Amino acid sequence: MNSTQLEQQDRFARQVTARLAAGTAELPYEVSERLRAARSQALGRRKRVAALHTATAVSGSGAATLTMGNERQSLWNRIASALPILALAAGLIVVYSLENDRRASEVAEVDAALLTDDLPPSAYADPGFIQFLKQSSEE
Repeated sequence: MNSTQLEQQDRFARQVTARLAAGTAELPYEVSERLRAARSQALGRRKRVAALHTATAVSGSGAATLTMGNERQSLWNRIASALPILALAAGLIVVYSLENDRRASEVAEVDAALLTDDLPPSAYADPGFIQFLKQSSEE
């Protein structure tokens, strides 16, 4: 339902309510209580119908638009809503590749330091070398 139909229904409901309220003064108490209960039920149903037609905000082409929940989104709105997810995925990929490059350069620096050192690389793997380092650090 669009807004004009809802306005027409509201106008009709007000007219009916006014006519019914005009004649309730002469009704017995039991009948007026049943009418009051029926009005409460009708209002409860009306609130449930209004809740189904809640408004939602949709972002598209740099501007937010307000649409009703039962309207279909256009192709451009769907593409615009997918763009933030794509940007996030691209950002994560870039960060991952930069971190991999940083780690690779750190490993390359360590390897270069080992290879250009005075000791041969096999000395670092020798268990006695660890003991030698411990003794030299104590002295």
